[in-house]
Amino acid sequence: MKKIIITVVLLLMFGYAIFDLTKSEESNQATEEEIIVSKKKEDTSKKDTSSDIQEGLEVGDEAPDFQLQTLNGENSKLSDYRGQRVMLNFWATWCPPCRAEMPDMEKFFQNKDVEILAVNLAETEASIEDVHDFVEEFGLSFSILLDEGNQAATTYQIRPIPSSYMIDSMGIIRYKAYGPLNYEMKVSEFEKMQ
Repeated sequence: MKKIIITVVLLLMFGYAIFDLTKSEESNQATEEEIIVSKKKEDTSKKDTSSDIQEGLEVGDEAPDFQLQTLNGENSKLSDYRGQRVMLNFWATWCPPCRAEMPDMEKFFQNKDVEILAVNLAETEASIEDVHDFVEEFGLSFSILLDEGNQAATTYQIRPIPSSYMIDSMGIIRYKAYGPLNYEMKVSEFEKMQ
């Protein structure tokens, strides 16, 4: 009698397992179909709202605006450069890769129709005088902005420096890089922008 009860219980458990497995597969198929339909709807809505570009930090997003003071004491906003192609670079004087890329950045500024906004992480500097000395030492002629409250660095979630963004004339991020860029890399990415 015990053997019969154990056999019946095992058969019931086996039957339930098969039923549950079958039901689970049907549910997964429905979920996959829902995902496909959902993706198609997303693709359609993307086509409809292609002119609605969101602000963000990814390639294809509108670059977040900020206002900082230049090394000369003037106020400067990223949005002031709308209509021009911009290279936004975050750096510090004590950073060896930043120092290494500065000659190429100056050459890039001199040879291409680009605005360079070099945002110095002023809170990490011993003094603003160090920034002045650095600019003189390297003969930099592009705009140096001082991020004394880490406002722009926080907005752009800057961790490693140098960090660079190539922004097109419409204010859209077209390229971003963490680490130094040589002249050829700058030119290559710049020429892809409008």
